[in-house]
Amino acid sequence: IKSDWIYDLLNKINNKRFARSINSAIKNLDFKDVILFNDNDIFRSFYLKDLLKPAVSIYYSRDYLLFVDYWKRHGEKLEPEIIAKSDLCVANSTYLAAYCGKYNENSFYVGQGCDLEIFTNKQDLAIPDDMTGIQKPVIGYVGALQNIRLDIPLLAYIAQQKPNWSIVLVGPEDDVFKTSELHGIPNIHFLGSKPGEQLPAYINAFDVCLNPQLINQVTIGNYPRKIDEYLAMGKPTVATRTEAMSVFGGHTYLCDTKEDYIIAIQKALDEDSPEKQQERTEFAATHTWENNVKEIYKAINTLSK
Repeated sequence: IKSDWIYDLLNKINNKRFARSINSAIKNLDFKDVILFNDNDIFRSFYLKDLLKPAVSIYYSRDYLLFVDYWKRHGEKLEPEIIAKSDLCVANSTYLAAYCGKYNENSFYVGQGCDLEIFTNKQDLAIPDDMTGIQKPVIGYVGALQNIRLDIPLLAYIAQQKPNWSIVLVGPEDDVFKTSELHGIPNIHFLGSKPGEQLPAYINAFDVCLNPQLINQVTIGNYPRKIDEYLAMGKPTVATRTEAMSVFGGHTYLCDTKEDYIIAIQKALDEDSPEKQQERTEFAATHTWENNVKEIYKAINTLSK
């Protein structure tokens, strides 16, 4: 819907329906002093503060949605407004906290909770069958292979500059990846999508883990949970430097250029030690849901001061 006023009219109708359903649940459960926690829902929850009249309304920013066409048309107008009228905003990256802070001074970075149980204490896992014949050192990535997020020319450069390194990519490919030059480079290995419970075994088989991100509006503020997964297994990790990656700075190797990646991967291989592995594991363990919730409540408590 291109017309702002028609969209706003219909969106308000939807918000009222949504609010009625929530109010019904609140009454049935006999909730008091309700906290409205809006998880990046720009449209359906735009009027909920006015309709529900919660004790506290919180807007949670965990992705920069306006880069996506669906959110962009009306979101460019509505997201700043919903941020501004919320009592406070919390974000899972420093970049998104700063973005919210443009419209609401009560904006806070609260970190990110992660479920890391399947990645901890798994250093004795057997090497997966489809990796046993791959030459070491193995430089690996686990996750969706999407050209909007990952730097294909960078991966090609690393592989071509270091033909004795094996680049292993574990995850589903989008169409651009499927037809990319990477499939013609002999030391790049595509192993396909794997069930979640098998991923620790693949990460454990890597000598160095990668997060070769492009820098754009999708990635610059995105909290990279895969970094926590890598670090939870004690793995040396090399990644593109973004503002969201700053919280990992002391425990990863951050790069600005393709040349930096070659230097950093070699350094990661050379410096790895049991002591460094333990430091990485302990750091990742601080990124719990319990700590995340504590930070959110700390932000809420600032409103009463």
